Amino acid sequence: MSSHRKARSGNHPFGRRALGIGLFAAGVAGVATTVPAQAATGAAHAAFASDHVFSHADRAHHTQVRDSFTVRQFGTVNAAGVRNQANAVSAGCSADDHCRSVALSFQIVTIAGEHTHLNASNYSDAANKECTGCQTLAGAYQFVVSTPTAFRLDAATRRHLDDIHRRLDALTRSTLPAAELKTRADSLAAEVTAVLNNAVAHAPKAKARPTVTLHRHLDGWPGH
Repeated sequence: MSSHRKARSGNHPFGRRALGIGLFAAGVAGVATTVPAQAATGAAHAAFASDHVFSHADRAHHTQVRDSFTVRQFGTVNAAGVRNQANAVSAGCSADDHCRSVALSFQIVTIAGEHTHLNASNYSDAANKECTGCQTLAGAYQFVVSTPTAFRLDAATRRHLDDIHRRLDALTRSTLPAAELKTRADSLAAEVTAVLNNAVAHAPKAKARPTVTLHRHLDGWPGH
């Protein structure tokens, strides 16, 4: 298993939604935790991963932006539980002295096995707390690559993903309005999906076809 990550540093809360089941305890800003997929014997076992990005802007810190881009290759497993979460809060600022809070989390997980049991959860929440004129955006993108036989992303694929990661960092730090930032984040997610689909096209042939599934949840103000 490999892991690669990097974190950067309207006037009511928004509704919360989650994809999948199997919720895990949330971490703090930019935390990633993983339990190895292989037991000491090397036999296929279970894998667990949780990524959480949190940003909080207020009068003391008018702008706070964070992003995460993780790649987790679990190999052959009997069961896997994965959680991806982004939370952004803007609090106590005004239209004349507004805040900006952005949290974006991209999580890529690869699993192998014909009968793997998967629990996947993808969740985001953006909240303005007495923060007139503030911009707040939380976006969670979870990509699950499932192949019937063991498969790893090759060097060319990792280079493409590293390039998208760099552009995600730049996007998160930009001053684009929240609505446009959402559009650009969706565009990067579409690139990730295309890269992963191209990668699994070269996976070992088997009766079951490899799949790439995107779970997307965006929440934000304004323009939610």
